[in-house]
Amino acid sequence: MELSGARVLITGGSEGIGFGIAKALKEKGAQVAIMGRNEEKLSKAAQELQVMAIQGDVSQEADTIATLETFVQAFGGIDILVNNAGFGYFAPLVEMDKEKFEAMFATNVTGAMLMGREAAKHFVKQNKGHMLNISSTSGLGGGKNSTAYSGSKFALRGMTECWRAELRPHNVRVTLVNPSEVQTPFFAKVGHEQELSDSKLRPDEIAAAIVGALEIDDRGFIPEFSVFATNPF
Repeated sequence: MELSGARVLITGGSEGIGFGIAKALKEKGAQVAIMGRNEEKLSKAAQELQVMAIQGDVSQEADTIATLETFVQAFGGIDILVNNAGFGYFAPLVEMDKEKFEAMFATNVTGAMLMGREAAKHFVKQNKGHMLNISSTSGLGGGKNSTAYSGSKFALRGMTECWRAELRPHNVRVTLVNPSEVQTPFFAKVGHEQELSDSKLRPDEIAAAIVGALEIDDRGFIPEFSVFATNPF
């Protein structure tokens, strides 16, 4: 896909991986909008990136519908959706909090479905488009205290495979991206300390890999890829 002029909507775009993707695609000449819940943080990020801001919560159906309507009205269509919004909740099974579990699934799983559904309507009508679902290497294998987070990412992987099968006849590519640990505010938000290191992944590496995947000629696509730090230890 030619990224110059491409119309891109990125959820969770006000910080971390989403911000990095928005920055990289903007530098490629794409027309970018970022979506987020926190209006102040979103506005600041959009101003820094010089992109459009759309305030909304992916877990709310009305917000997802309104976001796509706003985006398409502004840009005349949509070429790329990056389903990046998500957060983590980690706890042992015997201590699992139902409300926190369901809230995380509402964003990581239901939110991705709602945004994917609304974007797919336009992709099918246009007979073109590319959807990228930002998952995690936690969606490739479970681990201690990761019932909720890994469960949500396994679900996203399964949905991605279903959407890929449905949308390929409409020339729509669906890609799953599995970052390993990336130095973002993700862990701080769930109360975990993260040791910063020059050898660990940054949003830049994920964004660069995504740019490469998007720039493949439209006759082909990368269905899934993972990004690991070479030697983070």
